[in-house]
Amino acid sequence: MKRTLIIQEEQCNCFGEITSGFDETFYWLARKHSDDHEEIFYSQKIKNITGYTPDEIILMNGRGLELVADEDLNYVKLMYSELEKCDKNKIDIVYRITAKDGKVKYINEKVVYEKKSDNLNVYKGIVTDISSGKNREEYLLKHLEELTQMNHAKDNFISILSHDLRAPFTSILGFTEILLNETYLTEAEKVEYLNYIHNSSANQLQLVNYLLDWSRLQTGRLQIEPVRLLAQGVVFNCVSSLTGNAIRKNIDIKVNINDNIYILADERLLTQAFTNLISNSIKFSQDGKVIEISAERFNEDMIEFVIKDEGVGISPEYQARLFRFEKMFSTSGTKGERGTGLGLPLVKEIIEKHKGQIWFYSEQNEGSEFHFTIPSASNTILLIENITDDYKLFESIIKERFPEFKIVGANNGYEAINYIVKERPTLIVSSHEIPLMNGVQLLKSIHKTDQNFRIPIIIILNRHDESIKKAYDEFGVSAVLSKPVDLDQLIEKIVMALD
Repeated sequence: MKRTLIIQEEQCNCFGEITSGFDETFYWLARKHSDDHEEIFYSQKIKNITGYTPDEIILMNGRGLELVADEDLNYVKLMYSELEKCDKNKIDIVYRITAKDGKVKYINEKVVYEKKSDNLNVYKGIVTDISSGKNREEYLLKHLEELTQMNHAKDNFISILSHDLRAPFTSILGFTEILLNETYLTEAEKVEYLNYIHNSSANQLQLVNYLLDWSRLQTGRLQIEPVRLLAQGVVFNCVSSLTGNAIRKNIDIKVNINDNIYILADERLLTQAFTNLISNSIKFSQDGKVIEISAERFNEDMIEFVIKDEGVGISPEYQARLFRFEKMFSTSGTKGERGTGLGLPLVKEIIEKHKGQIWFYSEQNEGSEFHFTIPSASNTILLIENITDDYKLFESIIKERFPEFKIVGANNGYEAINYIVKERPTLIVSSHEIPLMNGVQLLKSIHKTDQNFRIPIIIILNRHDESIKKAYDEFGVSAVLSKPVDLDQLIEKIVMALD
Protein backbone atom coordinates (compact mmCIF):
# COMPACT_ATOMS: atom_id res chain seq x y z
CA MET A 1 0.00 0.00 0.00
CA LYS A 2 1.38 3.40 -1.07
CA ARG A 3 2.25 5.73 1.79
CA THR A 4 2.12 9.44 1.03
CA LEU A 5 3.63 12.14 3.22
CA ILE A 6 2.21 15.60 2.55
CA ILE A 7 4.70 18.32 3.39
CA GLN A 8 3.12 21.65 4.38
CA GLU A 9 4.78 24.99 3.61
CA GLU A 10 5.23 25.79 7.28
CA GLN A 11 7.16 22.50 7.59
CA CYS A 12 9.47 23.49 4.74
CA ASN A 13 10.81 26.91 5.55
CA CYS A 14 13.06 27.03 2.50
CA PHE A 15 10.10 26.52 0.14
CA GLY A 16 7.96 28.95 2.07
CA GLU A 17 10.56 31.68 1.78
CA ILE A 18 11.32 30.98 -1.88
CA THR A 19 7.72 30.81 -3.10
CA SER A 20 6.30 33.78 -1.19
CA GLY A 21 7.32 36.36 -3.79
CA PHE A 22 6.27 34.46 -6.94
CA ASP A 23 3.00 33.91 -8.78
CA GLU A 24 4.19 30.52 -10.02
CA THR A 25 3.48 27.24 -8.27
CA PHE A 26 6.40 25.15 -7.06
CA TYR A 27 6.24 21.46 -6.32
CA TRP A 28 8.55 18.68 -5.17
CA LEU A 29 7.98 14.95 -5.32
CA ALA A 30 10.30 12.24 -3.92
CA ARG A 31 9.30 8.68 -4.74
CA LYS A 32 10.90 5.51 -3.28
CA HIS A 33 10.03 2.38 -5.22
CA SER A 34 11.32 -0.07 -2.63
CA ASP A 35 8.64 0.70 -0.06
CA ASP A 36 6.23 2.56 -2.38
CA HIS A 37 6.76 5.73 -0.37
CA GLU A 38 6.12 9.32 -1.54
CA GLU A 39 6.89 12.73 -0.09
CA ILE A 40 5.02 15.58 -1.82
CA PHE A 41 5.04 19.35 -1.55
CA TYR A 42 2.93 21.89 -3.47
CA SER A 43 3.11 25.63 -2.77
CA GLN A 44 -0.16 27.30 -1.86
CA LYS A 45 -0.16 29.23 -5.17
CA ILE A 46 -1.47 26.06 -6.86
CA LYS A 47 -4.95 27.17 -5.81
CA ASN A 48 -4.59 30.40 -7.83
CA ILE A 49 -4.10 28.33 -10.96
CA THR A 50 -6.33 25.28 -10.48
CA GLY A 51 -8.81 26.36 -7.84
CA TYR A 52 -7.77 23.33 -5.76
CA THR A 53 -5.71 23.42 -2.56
CA PRO A 54 -2.42 21.49 -2.37
CA ASP A 55 -4.09 18.84 -0.18
CA GLU A 56 -6.89 18.34 -2.76
CA ILE A 57 -4.37 17.96 -5.59
CA ILE A 58 -2.18 15.50 -3.67
CA LEU A 59 -5.12 13.33 -2.64
CA MET A 60 -6.16 12.86 -6.28
CA ASN A 61 -5.17 9.45 -7.62
CA GLY A 62 -3.16 10.98 -10.43
CA ARG A 63 -1.71 13.80 -8.30
CA GLY A 64 -3.44 16.38 -10.52
CA LEU A 65 -3.18 14.48 -13.79
CA GLU A 66 -6.99 14.34 -13.74
CA LEU A 67 -7.08 18.07 -14.50
CA VAL A 68 -5.25 17.74 -17.82
CA ALA A 69 -7.48 18.25 -20.88
CA ASP A 70 -8.30 14.99 -22.68
CA GLU A 71 -6.71 16.25 -25.91
CA ASP A 72 -3.38 16.88 -24.12
CA LEU A 73 -3.29 13.93 -21.70
CA ASN A 74 -1.37 11.48 -23.90
CA TYR A 75 1.15 14.18 -24.76
CA VAL A 76 1.81 14.94 -21.07
CA LYS A 77 2.16 11.26 -20.19
CA LEU A 78 4.56 10.75 -23.11
CA MET A 79 6.75 13.67 -22.05
CA TYR A 80 7.04 12.32 -18.48
CA SER A 81 7.79 8.86 -19.81
CA GLU A 82 10.55 10.19 -22.05
CA LEU A 83 11.94 12.19 -19.13
CA GLU A 84 12.47 9.05 -17.06
CA LYS A 85 13.90 7.00 -19.96
CA CYS A 86 16.39 9.47 -21.42
CA ASP A 87 19.55 10.96 -20.10
CA LYS A 88 17.97 14.41 -20.47
CA ASN A 89 16.68 15.41 -17.07
CA LYS A 90 14.57 18.47 -17.96
CA ILE A 91 11.33 19.06 -19.82
CA ASP A 92 9.39 22.22 -20.63
CA ILE A 93 5.82 21.55 -21.69
CA VAL A 94 2.64 23.54 -22.39
CA TYR A 95 -0.79 21.99 -22.02
CA ARG A 96 -4.36 22.71 -20.97
CA ILE A 97 -6.11 21.96 -17.72
CA THR A 98 -9.68 22.33 -16.50
CA ALA A 99 -9.76 24.36 -13.29
CA LYS A 100 -12.20 23.80 -10.45
CA ASP A 101 -14.56 26.48 -11.80
CA GLY A 102 -14.71 24.71 -15.17
CA LYS A 103 -12.53 27.20 -17.02
CA VAL A 104 -9.88 25.87 -19.39
CA LYS A 105 -6.41 27.27 -18.73
CA TYR A 106 -3.08 27.01 -20.46
CA ILE A 107 -0.16 26.20 -18.18
CA ASN A 108 3.58 25.95 -18.68
CA GLU A 109 5.31 23.27 -16.60
CA LYS A 110 9.09 23.06 -16.22
CA VAL A 111 10.30 19.83 -14.59
CA VAL A 112 13.73 18.72 -13.39
CA TYR A 113 14.15 15.00 -12.84
CA GLU A 114 16.86 13.42 -10.69
CA LYS A 115 17.48 9.72 -10.16
CA LYS A 116 19.13 9.70 -6.71
CA SER A 117 19.48 5.93 -6.52
CA ASP A 118 17.95 2.81 -7.95
CA ASN A 119 14.85 3.22 -5.85
CA LEU A 120 14.62 7.01 -5.33
CA ASN A 121 13.33 9.45 -7.97
CA VAL A 122 12.93 13.17 -7.33
CA TYR A 123 10.86 15.60 -9.41
CA LYS A 124 11.05 19.36 -8.94
CA GLY A 125 8.77 21.61 -10.96
CA ILE A 126 7.44 25.11 -11.61
CA VAL A 127 3.91 25.57 -12.96
CA THR A 128 2.90 28.92 -14.53
CA ASP A 129 -0.52 30.08 -15.74
CA ILE A 130 0.04 31.39 -19.29
CA SER A 131 -3.62 31.57 -20.30
CA SER A 132 -3.68 35.31 -21.00
CA GLY A 133 -0.63 35.16 -23.22
CA LYS A 134 -1.81 32.01 -24.98
CA ASN A 135 -5.27 33.45 -25.58
CA ARG A 136 -3.65 36.56 -27.00
CA GLU A 137 -1.46 34.42 -29.22
CA GLU A 138 -4.49 32.49 -30.51
CA TYR A 139 -6.34 35.75 -31.11
CA LEU A 140 -3.38 37.14 -33.07
CA LEU A 141 -3.05 33.96 -35.13
CA LYS A 142 -6.77 34.01 -35.90
CA HIS A 143 -6.59 37.72 -36.73
CA LEU A 144 -3.57 37.08 -38.96
CA GLU A 145 -5.49 34.37 -40.80
CA GLU A 146 -8.46 36.72 -41.26
CA LEU A 147 -6.17 39.48 -42.57
CA THR A 148 -4.54 37.01 -44.96
CA GLN A 149 -7.95 35.98 -46.27
CA MET A 150 -8.99 39.63 -46.56
CA ASN A 151 -5.79 40.45 -48.44
CA HIS A 152 -6.42 37.54 -50.82
CA ALA A 153 -10.03 38.69 -51.26
CA LYS A 154 -8.81 42.24 -51.95
CA ASP A 155 -6.38 41.00 -54.62
CA ASN A 156 -9.15 38.95 -56.21
CA PHE A 157 -11.54 41.89 -56.05
CA ILE A 158 -9.03 44.26 -57.65
CA SER A 159 -8.33 41.70 -60.38
CA ILE A 160 -12.05 41.34 -61.20
CA LEU A 161 -12.65 45.09 -60.92
CA SER A 162 -9.72 45.91 -63.19
CA HIS A 163 -11.11 43.57 -65.82
CA ASP A 164 -14.63 44.99 -65.54
CA LEU A 165 -13.41 48.59 -65.68
CA ARG A 166 -11.16 47.98 -68.66
CA ALA A 167 -13.18 45.54 -70.80
CA PRO A 168 -15.91 47.90 -72.14
CA PHE A 169 -13.41 50.54 -73.25
CA THR A 170 -12.00 48.31 -75.99
CA SER A 171 -15.42 48.16 -77.61
CA ILE A 172 -16.20 51.82 -76.88
CA LEU A 173 -12.94 52.93 -78.50
CA GLY A 174 -13.57 50.57 -81.41
CA PHE A 175 -17.03 51.98 -82.12
CA THR A 176 -15.88 55.61 -81.75
CA GLU A 177 -13.04 54.89 -84.20
CA ILE A 178 -15.54 53.52 -86.72
CA LEU A 179 -17.77 56.59 -86.26
CA LEU A 180 -14.80 58.91 -86.76
CA ASN A 181 -13.30 57.18 -89.79
CA GLU A 182 -16.14 55.52 -91.68
CA THR A 183 -17.92 58.07 -93.88
CA TYR A 184 -20.41 55.68 -95.45
CA LEU A 185 -22.30 54.57 -92.33
CA THR A 186 -26.09 54.74 -92.49
CA GLU A 187 -27.99 56.78 -89.91
CA ALA A 188 -29.35 53.56 -88.39
CA GLU A 189 -25.82 52.20 -87.94
CA LYS A 190 -24.63 55.45 -86.36
CA VAL A 191 -27.55 55.42 -83.90
CA GLU A 192 -26.87 51.76 -83.07
CA TYR A 193 -23.18 52.42 -82.36
CA LEU A 194 -23.92 55.56 -80.35
CA ASN A 195 -26.51 53.69 -78.28
CA TYR A 196 -23.94 51.02 -77.50
CA ILE A 197 -21.37 53.65 -76.48
CA HIS A 198 -23.96 55.48 -74.35
CA ASN A 199 -25.18 52.33 -72.58
CA SER A 200 -21.66 51.07 -71.92
CA SER A 201 -20.57 54.47 -70.58
CA ALA A 202 -23.66 54.72 -68.34
CA ASN A 203 -22.99 51.21 -67.02
CA GLN A 204 -19.37 52.07 -66.25
CA LEU A 205 -20.38 55.29 -64.49
CA GLN A 206 -22.81 53.31 -62.32
CA LEU A 207 -20.03 50.84 -61.52
CA VAL A 208 -17.74 53.69 -60.42
CA ASN A 209 -20.51 55.32 -58.36
CA TYR A 210 -21.31 52.02 -56.63
CA LEU A 211 -17.64 51.50 -55.90
CA LEU A 212 -17.23 55.00 -54.45
CA ASP A 213 -20.32 54.62 -52.25
CA TRP A 214 -19.13 51.24 -51.00
CA SER A 215 -15.67 52.62 -50.26
CA ARG A 216 -17.11 55.61 -48.38
CA LEU A 217 -19.40 53.36 -46.33
CA GLN A 218 -16.48 51.07 -45.48
CA THR A 219 -14.23 53.93 -44.34
CA GLY A 220 -16.97 55.83 -42.50
CA ARG A 221 -16.74 58.87 -44.81
CA LEU A 222 -20.35 58.31 -45.86
CA GLN A 223 -22.46 58.62 -42.73
CA ILE A 224 -25.96 57.21 -42.35
CA GLU A 225 -28.34 60.14 -41.74
CA PRO A 226 -31.62 58.52 -40.67
CA VAL A 227 -34.88 60.45 -40.83
CA ARG A 228 -38.48 59.45 -40.41
CA LEU A 229 -39.80 58.22 -43.78
CA LEU A 230 -43.13 56.92 -45.03
CA ALA A 231 -42.23 53.47 -46.37
CA GLN A 232 -44.92 53.57 -49.03
CA GLY A 233 -43.63 56.90 -50.35
CA VAL A 234 -40.03 55.66 -50.69
CA VAL A 235 -41.14 52.58 -52.63
CA PHE A 236 -43.51 54.51 -54.92
CA ASN A 237 -40.71 56.95 -55.79
CA CYS A 238 -38.41 54.05 -56.73
CA VAL A 239 -41.11 52.31 -58.77
CA SER A 240 -41.88 55.58 -60.56
CA SER A 241 -38.25 55.99 -61.61
CA LEU A 242 -38.24 52.45 -63.05
CA THR A 243 -41.63 52.62 -64.78
CA GLY A 244 -40.03 52.92 -68.24
CA ASN A 245 -38.03 49.71 -67.72
CA ALA A 246 -41.15 47.87 -66.54
CA ILE A 247 -43.32 49.12 -69.43
CA ARG A 248 -40.77 47.99 -72.03
CA LYS A 249 -41.15 44.42 -70.70
CA ASN A 250 -44.89 44.70 -69.91
CA ILE A 251 -44.16 43.94 -66.23
CA ASP A 252 -46.76 44.77 -63.60
CA ILE A 253 -45.33 46.05 -60.29
CA LYS A 254 -47.75 45.67 -57.37
CA VAL A 255 -47.06 47.55 -54.12
CA ASN A 256 -48.80 46.31 -50.99
CA ILE A 257 -47.61 48.61 -48.19
CA ASN A 258 -49.91 50.28 -45.65
CA ASP A 259 -49.78 54.07 -45.47
CA ASN A 260 -49.12 53.98 -41.71
CA ILE A 261 -45.70 52.26 -41.84
CA TYR A 262 -42.86 54.63 -41.04
CA ILE A 263 -39.17 53.79 -41.04
CA LEU A 264 -35.99 55.42 -39.75
CA ALA A 265 -33.54 55.48 -42.62
CA ASP A 266 -31.21 57.48 -44.84
CA GLU A 267 -33.51 58.36 -47.73
CA ARG A 268 -30.82 58.53 -50.45
CA LEU A 269 -29.11 55.28 -49.52
CA LEU A 270 -32.34 53.36 -48.94
CA THR A 271 -33.68 54.60 -52.29
CA GLN A 272 -30.50 53.29 -53.89
CA ALA A 273 -31.03 49.87 -52.26
CA PHE A 274 -34.70 49.67 -53.32
CA THR A 275 -33.92 50.84 -56.85
CA ASN A 276 -31.24 48.19 -57.25
CA LEU A 277 -33.42 45.33 -56.01
CA ILE A 278 -36.49 46.35 -58.04
CA SER A 279 -34.33 46.97 -61.12
CA ASN A 280 -32.87 43.46 -60.77
CA SER A 281 -36.35 41.96 -60.55
CA ILE A 282 -37.30 43.72 -63.78
CA LYS A 283 -34.00 42.77 -65.41
CA PHE A 284 -34.39 39.04 -64.72
CA SER A 285 -38.13 38.76 -65.41
CA GLN A 286 -39.66 37.71 -68.70
CA ASP A 287 -42.23 39.88 -70.48
CA GLY A 288 -45.67 39.97 -68.89
CA LYS A 289 -44.59 38.84 -65.40
CA VAL A 290 -45.50 40.37 -62.02
CA ILE A 291 -43.31 41.87 -59.29
CA GLU A 292 -44.77 42.22 -55.78
CA ILE A 293 -43.40 44.60 -53.12
CA SER A 294 -44.73 44.35 -49.57
CA ALA A 295 -43.87 45.45 -46.05
CA GLU A 296 -44.95 44.16 -42.66
CA ARG A 297 -43.78 44.62 -39.08
CA PHE A 298 -40.94 42.15 -38.46
CA ASN A 299 -40.72 42.77 -34.70
CA GLU A 300 -41.08 45.66 -32.28
CA ASP A 301 -38.08 47.48 -33.76
CA MET A 302 -37.94 46.44 -37.42
CA ILE A 303 -40.00 46.55 -40.61
CA GLU A 304 -39.52 43.73 -43.12
CA PHE A 305 -39.67 44.47 -46.85
CA VAL A 306 -40.14 41.74 -49.47
CA ILE A 307 -39.49 42.10 -53.21
CA LYS A 308 -40.80 39.03 -55.02
CA ASP A 309 -40.52 38.30 -58.74
CA GLU A 310 -41.34 35.51 -61.18
CA GLY A 311 -38.00 35.73 -62.91
CA VAL A 312 -35.29 33.28 -63.92
CA GLY A 313 -34.04 32.78 -60.36
CA ILE A 314 -30.46 32.40 -59.16
CA SER A 315 -28.41 29.29 -59.81
CA PRO A 316 -26.94 27.51 -56.76
CA GLU A 317 -23.37 28.23 -57.90
CA TYR A 318 -24.01 31.99 -57.75
CA GLN A 319 -26.09 32.14 -54.57
CA ALA A 320 -23.10 31.99 -52.17
CA ARG A 321 -21.36 34.79 -54.12
CA LEU A 322 -24.35 37.09 -54.36
CA PHE A 323 -23.48 39.68 -51.70
CA ARG A 324 -19.68 39.43 -51.80
CA PHE A 325 -17.61 42.22 -53.34
CA GLU A 326 -14.49 40.07 -53.66
CA LYS A 327 -16.46 37.49 -55.68
CA MET A 328 -18.65 39.88 -57.64
CA PHE A 329 -20.12 38.74 -60.91
CA SER A 330 -22.62 40.03 -63.44
CA THR A 331 -25.13 38.16 -65.59
CA SER A 332 -27.23 39.50 -68.45
CA GLY A 333 -30.97 40.04 -68.06
CA THR A 334 -33.69 38.35 -70.07
CA LYS A 335 -33.26 40.95 -72.82
CA GLY A 336 -29.51 41.24 -72.57
CA GLU A 337 -29.52 43.99 -69.91
CA ARG A 338 -26.07 44.52 -68.43
CA GLY A 339 -25.21 44.91 -64.74
CA THR A 340 -22.17 45.97 -62.73
CA GLY A 341 -21.90 43.10 -60.24
CA LEU A 342 -21.53 45.66 -57.44
CA GLY A 343 -25.20 46.43 -56.84
CA LEU A 344 -26.16 43.65 -54.43
CA PRO A 345 -22.98 43.85 -52.28
CA LEU A 346 -23.66 47.58 -51.94
CA VAL A 347 -27.32 46.90 -51.02
CA LYS A 348 -26.14 44.54 -48.28
CA GLU A 349 -23.72 47.17 -46.97
CA ILE A 350 -26.48 49.81 -46.90
CA ILE A 351 -28.95 47.53 -45.10
CA GLU A 352 -26.37 46.46 -42.50
CA LYS A 353 -25.33 50.08 -41.90
CA HIS A 354 -28.98 50.64 -40.97
CA LYS A 355 -28.60 47.73 -38.47
CA GLY A 356 -30.87 45.58 -40.62
CA GLN A 357 -30.40 42.21 -42.31
CA ILE A 358 -30.94 40.97 -45.85
CA TRP A 359 -31.61 37.43 -47.13
CA PHE A 360 -33.23 35.76 -50.11
CA TYR A 361 -34.98 32.64 -51.42
CA SER A 362 -34.53 31.63 -55.01
CA GLU A 363 -34.83 28.67 -57.37
CA GLN A 364 -33.96 28.60 -61.03
CA ASN A 365 -36.95 29.35 -63.26
CA GLU A 366 -39.11 29.84 -60.14
CA GLY A 367 -38.23 33.45 -59.31
CA SER A 368 -36.63 35.12 -56.31
CA GLU A 369 -37.68 36.74 -53.04
CA PHE A 370 -35.43 39.32 -51.40
CA HIS A 371 -36.19 40.14 -47.77
CA PHE A 372 -34.59 42.87 -45.68
CA THR A 373 -35.27 44.72 -42.46
CA ILE A 374 -35.05 48.43 -41.66
CA PRO A 375 -35.61 50.12 -38.25
CA SER A 376 -39.16 51.31 -37.75
CA ALA A 377 -39.87 54.89 -36.71
CA SER A 378 -42.04 55.06 -33.64
CA ASN A 379 -44.90 57.54 -33.55
CA THR A 380 -43.59 59.78 -30.79
CA ILE A 381 -44.16 63.42 -29.93
CA LEU A 382 -41.58 64.99 -27.62
CA LEU A 383 -43.18 67.64 -25.42
CA ILE A 384 -40.62 69.99 -23.78
CA GLU A 385 -42.29 72.04 -21.05
CA ASN A 386 -41.28 72.67 -17.44
CA ILE A 387 -44.48 74.38 -16.29
CA THR A 388 -46.62 71.54 -14.94
CA ASP A 389 -50.07 72.99 -15.71
CA ASP A 390 -49.10 73.88 -19.29
CA TYR A 391 -47.53 70.45 -19.81
CA LYS A 392 -50.70 68.68 -18.63
CA LEU A 393 -52.89 70.88 -20.84
CA PHE A 394 -50.78 70.28 -23.99
CA GLU A 395 -50.41 66.57 -23.22
CA SER A 396 -54.15 65.99 -22.78
CA ILE A 397 -55.18 67.77 -25.98
CA ILE A 398 -52.47 66.04 -28.06
CA LYS A 399 -53.35 62.61 -26.65
CA GLU A 400 -57.02 63.19 -27.37
CA ARG A 401 -56.39 64.25 -30.98
CA PHE A 402 -53.48 61.88 -31.77
CA PRO A 403 -54.09 58.66 -29.79
CA GLU A 404 -51.75 56.68 -32.06
CA PHE A 405 -48.79 58.78 -30.87
CA LYS A 406 -46.78 58.23 -27.73
CA ILE A 407 -46.18 61.44 -25.75
CA VAL A 408 -42.74 61.73 -24.14
CA GLY A 409 -41.96 64.61 -21.79
CA ALA A 410 -38.77 66.54 -21.04
CA ASN A 411 -38.50 69.52 -18.71
CA ASN A 412 -35.05 70.85 -19.68
CA GLY A 413 -32.83 71.24 -22.72
CA TYR A 414 -30.21 68.60 -21.90
CA GLU A 415 -32.83 65.95 -21.20
CA ALA A 416 -34.47 66.83 -24.52
CA ILE A 417 -31.19 66.60 -26.48
CA ASN A 418 -30.42 63.14 -25.07
CA TYR A 419 -33.83 61.87 -26.13
CA ILE A 420 -33.70 63.50 -29.57
CA VAL A 421 -30.27 62.03 -30.38
CA LYS A 422 -31.17 58.50 -29.23
CA GLU A 423 -34.83 58.16 -30.20
CA ARG A 424 -35.45 60.73 -32.98
CA PRO A 425 -39.11 61.56 -32.24
CA THR A 426 -41.67 62.19 -34.98
CA LEU A 427 -42.39 65.74 -33.80
CA ILE A 428 -41.10 68.15 -31.15
CA VAL A 429 -43.36 70.64 -29.35
CA SER A 430 -41.23 72.89 -27.13
CA SER A 431 -41.58 75.99 -25.04
CA HIS A 432 -38.97 78.67 -25.69
CA GLU A 433 -38.20 79.26 -22.02
CA ILE A 434 -36.95 75.95 -20.60
CA PRO A 435 -34.34 75.29 -17.89
CA LEU A 436 -30.60 75.07 -18.70
CA MET A 437 -31.04 76.48 -22.23
CA ASN A 438 -33.77 78.16 -24.24
CA GLY A 439 -35.29 76.80 -27.43
CA VAL A 440 -32.92 78.68 -29.75
CA GLN A 441 -29.89 77.33 -27.88
CA LEU A 442 -31.43 73.85 -28.00
CA LEU A 443 -31.69 74.02 -31.80
CA LYS A 444 -28.15 75.37 -32.13
CA SER A 445 -26.83 72.43 -30.07
CA ILE A 446 -28.76 69.92 -32.17
CA HIS A 447 -27.68 71.42 -35.52
CA LYS A 448 -24.06 71.55 -34.38
CA THR A 449 -23.98 67.74 -34.10
CA ASP A 450 -26.50 66.98 -36.87
CA GLN A 451 -26.43 69.42 -39.79
CA ASN A 452 -29.16 67.44 -41.57
CA PHE A 453 -31.61 67.58 -38.66
CA ARG A 454 -35.11 67.42 -40.19
CA ILE A 455 -37.53 66.63 -37.34
CA PRO A 456 -40.47 69.11 -37.46
CA ILE A 457 -40.62 71.48 -34.47
CA ILE A 458 -43.36 73.69 -33.05
CA ILE A 459 -42.17 76.41 -30.66
CA ILE A 460 -44.34 78.07 -28.00
CA LEU A 461 -43.27 81.50 -26.71
CA ASN A 462 -44.27 82.86 -23.29
CA ARG A 463 -45.12 86.10 -25.09
CA HIS A 464 -44.90 87.25 -28.68
CA ASP A 465 -41.44 88.52 -29.58
CA GLU A 466 -40.71 89.23 -33.25
CA SER A 467 -36.92 89.00 -32.88
CA ILE A 468 -37.13 85.56 -31.24
CA LYS A 469 -39.64 84.41 -33.86
CA LYS A 470 -37.23 85.52 -36.59
CA ALA A 471 -34.45 83.44 -35.01
CA TYR A 472 -36.67 80.36 -35.14
CA ASP A 473 -37.72 81.09 -38.72
CA GLU A 474 -34.03 80.94 -39.70
CA PHE A 475 -33.95 77.38 -38.33
CA GLY A 476 -36.97 76.49 -40.45
CA VAL A 477 -39.26 75.45 -37.59
CA SER A 478 -42.77 74.36 -38.54
CA ALA A 479 -44.59 76.97 -36.45
CA VAL A 480 -44.11 79.53 -33.66
CA LEU A 481 -47.07 80.11 -31.32
CA SER A 482 -47.51 82.34 -28.28
CA LYS A 483 -49.13 81.76 -24.90
CA PRO A 484 -51.96 81.61 -24.12
CA VAL A 485 -52.05 79.04 -26.89
CA ASP A 486 -55.08 78.64 -29.11
CA LEU A 487 -55.46 74.85 -28.77
CA ASP A 488 -57.28 74.48 -32.09
CA GLN A 489 -54.43 76.31 -33.77
CA LEU A 490 -51.91 74.07 -32.01
CA ILE A 491 -53.68 70.95 -33.33
CA GLU A 492 -53.82 72.46 -36.81
CA LYS A 493 -50.06 73.15 -36.76
CA ILE A 494 -49.32 69.62 -35.53
CA VAL A 495 -51.40 68.14 -38.37
CA MET A 496 -49.53 70.28 -40.88
CA ALA A 497 -46.14 69.34 -39.37
CA LEU A 498 -46.93 65.63 -39.51
CA ASP A 499 -48.25 65.72 -43.05
